[in-house]
This record gives sequence, C-alpha cells and structure tokens, in this order.
Amino acid sequence: MHHSWTIEDMPGQEGRLAVVTGASSGIGYVTARELARAGAETVVTGRDAGRARQAAERIAAEVPGARVRPDLLDLADLASVAGFAHRMQHGGRPVDLLVNNAAVMGVHRRRTTGDGFELTVGVNHLGHFALTGRLLPLLLRASTPRVVTVSAAISRAPLADLSDLQSAGRYRPMAAYAKSKLANVLFALELQRCADAAGAALTSVAVHPGVSWTGLQRYASPPVRALERVALERLFGQPVDRAALPSLYAATAPGVAPGGFYGPTGHFEQRGAPGPVELPRPAGDPTLALSLWEISEALTRVRYRWPAAPG
Repeated sequence: MHHSWTIEDMPGQEGRLAVVTGASSGIGYVTARELARAGAETVVTGRDAGRARQAAERIAAEVPGARVRPDLLDLADLASVAGFAHRMQHGGRPVDLLVNNAAVMGVHRRRTTGDGFELTVGVNHLGHFALTGRLLPLLLRASTPRVVTVSAAISRAPLADLSDLQSAGRYRPMAAYAKSKLANVLFALELQRCADAAGAALTSVAVHPGVSWTGLQRYASPPVRALERVALERLFGQPVDRAALPSLYAATAPGVAPGGFYGPTGHFEQRGAPGPVELPRPAGDPTLALSLWEISEALTRVRYRWPAAPG
C-alpha cells in the first residue's frame, strides 16, 4: 500500500540502468543515490561536469559498492542533449529507467537558451522532450522501461496557461514555471498514449514532490539560513530525502499505473507518503497534449521513432 511506502520498500534494482537528470543536488541527487543503493547502475547527469563528478563521488562514498558514473547533460542546449544520447547509444546498454528531474524556477527576467527557447520551458520541458526522444531506442530495448517526469503541484494553477508557451507576449517568472510543469504532465500522458498505440511496454508517469527547500529556489529566493530552512520545511513541507519519495515510488514500485500522477498524500499534498494524486484539469484534454507534442517536435526537431504496432 502506498500509504506506508518508504525507501525500505523499494524493490532491488540490480541489473538495471538508470539515468537521472539534474542529479548534482537536491531531489535528483537523492533519487540517484537511492537507485544506486538499490543496485541500479546509475548515470548522474548535470549541466556542470565538475558538480556531476562530485555528486557521483559523494554517492560512491555514501553507498559502498555503488555503480555510479557522472556525465555532462545541459538541457538548455540541444547539442548537449544529442551528445549525451550519442554517448549512451555508443555504450549500447538498454536504459531501464529515465528520471526527468532537472528544472529551473523563478528566473527573474525572460532569458533564452542557445536554441532560442524561453529558459524555463526550454529546460524543464523541451530539453526533456528531446532527451526522452533521443533515448527512446535504448528505452524500448529494456524489458520494462519506465520514464518518470517530475512536475510540481503548481501545474494545477491558473497560471499554467499554454496559449503562450514561451511567454513571448508577457513574461512572469512563476507563470513560466507553471506552464513548464503542466507541460511535464501533458508530456508524460502523451508519451504513454504513444507507447500504448505502438504496443510498447513502456510506462510513463508524472510526479510532484510536494514542498521542499532544494537548489531549485536559487533564482527565486534570497539566501536562507539553515535554521530558517528547517523551520520552513517543518511548517510547510518536508526534507529533500522525503521529497524524493514520489520519484522513487514511481520509478520502482510494482503496480504503478501507466499515465498516472504521483505525489505526497498528506496535508494539501505538501508532505506525506507517496501515492496517486489528482491530475491537473487541463491534463484531461488529449487534444491539448497532442498539440503540445507536435509543437515540441517542431521546436526541438526530435521525432519519436516507435516500432510498428502489432497487427
């Protein structure tokens, strides 16, 4: 039962290969560490090669015998995404688990990636769209592949209006973030629909971590002293180790529903044991999801290559 699910309930991950984006710190780091502890060979990715290497070294020190390696992946750069996918393909191993975790939030003024995308949507959605598409052949070679895409509760907010996906008309930091997080959920659901149509055994789910103080707030907030951080987490959320539980649950627990949305099940979904939570209302519109998919293909120039459906 999800109501009592903890890290001790994670099934063994021996023989599996996991890729975690944004794993240099925060929820991504905890996710990578615990997958490695469960036996998965884990690729720790980050936009800074030095920080990714340091994170992998920390995991190796915390988890004796962990099979973990760092790799450079900048989701704000489609060439970096392509380069990472090429290295993974050259390695030849099927990818059993992809955790699309990396994100930016609260960027004060409108900035663009090198490919011309608004930065928040470019990193949080378009970069992961391109990455998943480029890794799809390796995912489909795994026996039971899963793709976990980390969204946020703000995906349900009215701010999450995709009519101006890249905030070209008016830029508001948290509106850009909300759009990107709704896009994460729509992507996860449309990926599942595509997999089902192709008869592929891929499970795609979205999660949100509740409230926790992580490196994600570096753009949005002034520095917070350690005691203030602890107080905020006790009042409104949970420590990062518990905020990673929805990702780990969705990635490993048996019985996870394809196309589901998972998060903390406690008070206002700010904290608590992981389990199914309500989808954002716009996520019930498959036409919106398909439209976003087609826009994402056109912008990234990444097309998903599915096997022919049986029959």
